[in-house]
Amino acid sequence: MPDRLAARPASPTPLPGTAVHGLTPLQVLRALGTSPRGLTEDEAAVRLGVHGPNTLPARRAPSWPLRLVRSARDPFTAVLLALGVVSAVVASWGTAAVIVTLVTVSCVLRAHGEHRAEQAMVHLQDLVATTVSVQRRARPEDGPRVREVPADEVVPGDVVRLGPGDLVPADVRLLRAHRLSVDQSELTGESAPVAKEACETPDGDTSFARRDLCFQGSTVTAGSAAGVVVATGAGTRFATAYAPAGRRPPSAFDRSVNGISWVLIRFMLLTAPLVLMANAAVRGRGLETLPFAVAVAVGLTPEMLPVVVTTCLTRGAALLARAHGVIVRRPPALHDLGAMDVLCLDKTGTLTQDLPEVLDAVDAEGCPAPEVLALAAVNAWWTLQLADLPMPDALDAALLESGDPEDAMAYEAVAAVAFDPGRRLSTAVVRAPDVLGRHLLVVKGAVESVLERCVLDGAERERLLGEAERLAGTGVRILAVATGERAARDRPYGPADERGLEFRGFVTFHDALAPSAAEALARFAGRGVDVRILTGDHPATAARACRDLGLEPGEVVDARSIDGLGDGQLAQLAARTVVFARCGPEHKARVVAALREHGRTVGFLGDGVNDLPALHTADVGICPLTGVGVVRESADVVLAGKHLTAIDEAIAAGRHAGGNIASYLRITLSSNLGNVIAMLAAGLLLPFLPMLPTQVLVQNLCFDAAQLALAHDRPARRHLARPTALRPVPFLRFITGFGLLGSLADLATFAALAVTASATRDEGAFHSGWFTENLLTQALVMLLLRTGTRPAPGPLRITAAALAAVGILLPLTPLGTTLGLQALPPAYYLLLAAVLTGYAVALRWLTRRRRQP
Repeated sequence: MPDRLAARPASPTPLPGTAVHGLTPLQVLRALGTSPRGLTEDEAAVRLGVHGPNTLPARRAPSWPLRLVRSARDPFTAVLLALGVVSAVVASWGTAAVIVTLVTVSCVLRAHGEHRAEQAMVHLQDLVATTVSVQRRARPEDGPRVREVPADEVVPGDVVRLGPGDLVPADVRLLRAHRLSVDQSELTGESAPVAKEACETPDGDTSFARRDLCFQGSTVTAGSAAGVVVATGAGTRFATAYAPAGRRPPSAFDRSVNGISWVLIRFMLLTAPLVLMANAAVRGRGLETLPFAVAVAVGLTPEMLPVVVTTCLTRGAALLARAHGVIVRRPPALHDLGAMDVLCLDKTGTLTQDLPEVLDAVDAEGCPAPEVLALAAVNAWWTLQLADLPMPDALDAALLESGDPEDAMAYEAVAAVAFDPGRRLSTAVVRAPDVLGRHLLVVKGAVESVLERCVLDGAERERLLGEAERLAGTGVRILAVATGERAARDRPYGPADERGLEFRGFVTFHDALAPSAAEALARFAGRGVDVRILTGDHPATAARACRDLGLEPGEVVDARSIDGLGDGQLAQLAARTVVFARCGPEHKARVVAALREHGRTVGFLGDGVNDLPALHTADVGICPLTGVGVVRESADVVLAGKHLTAIDEAIAAGRHAGGNIASYLRITLSSNLGNVIAMLAAGLLLPFLPMLPTQVLVQNLCFDAAQLALAHDRPARRHLARPTALRPVPFLRFITGFGLLGSLADLATFAALAVTASATRDEGAFHSGWFTENLLTQALVMLLLRTGTRPAPGPLRITAAALAAVGILLPLTPLGTTLGLQALPPAYYLLLAAVLTGYAVALRWLTRRRRQP
């Protein structure tokens, strides 16, 4: 028979929820050019071509040139490029070429790391592809046939079938529904399922609470339904529920790099003019010292920092992905994980499994009552069987899990009156074992609904309501159980029979704890990471879950109360509060921002669209692979699972990488500052330049290449137990102290050279002696100022030994002669050994006395 709605446009405009709020189901079908029988295959293909795949607007993967440009945007890379330009201007072509090479290598490594992370995430996403049951026809005159199609091929006008466990693939207007409940926590943050039903006359509501619309991103928890797709892809409420975020605030890594970069910039801006002025004033030298002044500025700069940072971060991210399934999409985010000292997360799905679990059963007097739990299980079993439900709801599943189905099957089934949202209870009619001529009604449901059907006086009813309220205040969910005996009959049972019941007791439930949650929370505490719970749940429910896991919630704050607080007041409140309940998206973002204002480095774990503002505000945003697509695209770190222990492994990897980066900065800046101080002093005391620009360049190249081995270091356990933030002020104090110690070793070397080689008159001898001492002291600081375990790992020991060998042997080779170096008398090496021994002892003593930043 031809379709009565066949005269319809081939590709109508999809209708968002706000456009269908005033239409009946028939009007919606007509507006979409479809019918209850669904589209034909040809119509669906045309609409797919017009509207595109049913996917959320995804961030386009940047091209390689764009990745390289982004990699060069950090301030330290800009400093290096500026030094390269200055070096070229003063004709120090070797220095300029080295700097440009290092910047290029760093940018390529960083861009390659981001590309690998993107590819790994695409591969993981392919593993969770979903399909949808769609009602379609081969030809207009054919009957509808239900088949599975990929979710991204659903189009406006498709009629879809939904059942328990199904993901709602698009915005769907319900045409019919049978006891349908939907989990909308990804959209609203509220963990309790929402009842949905088909309505002929809409109520005009346009929010997520609307009962006749199912929204993309939600999940069917119970019941079944059929509905017509009104919007897909970018037109869904899910896609438009959040405002596009602007530029993210600087992360902990950005702040650290910026701070250290500006410290170095100030040093360099002072150093070069100081060298020029001092040589002009004391020695009467002019612009001929400009190349040396530039070399001194370059000598102060840790040229390998971008390369070392990128190597440490990309290597750590690759190991993390292989070993623990954690994808770091933005390499600097690995440092932020290591610096993180506060982790904000939701309760549902992270600390708990979003599944209820039977906690207890009590009678009317509050005493333990196993028979009440047994009766509740009888109700759950036989309503499931007799009401022809596809699967039990979450509370019934918990009841069945808690007992033996054989006990329920000992009762003989008679009838069932299924649950509906109006009555808020269900009834199983059974025949008890060894009882003839009588039927037993077993009723369970909401406390108020059950009590009003029981034979109770007013005082007793109020007492039981008060007891239920007290139990609910402990964070549990409650079902009331009642029974009633009736004479056996053949007439059907219905809601009218649910009267004159005897109250039997309460069954309480709590959220099942995630298996890894308690262990993970203990690990976080051991690593100095505080946990903040930001949940949409009731305060008592959130507090109960925390206590069950051994996390003391303290005073739980209802997030609605923070609306009137200023940012400063909220920062003080967030600093001392563990749990914020009834949080909306804006509340989560404000709490995260307040913690950051308080000086904390904040991570946020979220998987729903309601988590996007907080994810964007945090230093590092974390999302499980099962999170919605737009959240995964916004996250810095993606977890293959939702196990909190994976985050702990990521924190350890971040601290490992951060510790090695900090070691590089300590070693390089201390050594470089000592050399610069010594260069300034020698430049004023000697009639010649203390080191030629080419010698400075070769020395820096040797030292920088050796320090790549720091990426293979293993930080000591004590450094993994606290956040590894790169804070400029402690670093400045540290490098100043150890830099001055290094300059004293240099001055002692100058004295040794004056005694043994007449170096105050012999330019080549001075250059050679100081070149050798510089590389030897740098090999020492590589081993003694690192944060790693003792002894140093093999690659680091080998590299330090090679650096020392270059320092001793290069002046003896023809290449050394080309560079202006020469052999030195044996007596110098004896005095140098004494200087180095004293320097090593002083280094060891100071590192034990001072806490490394």
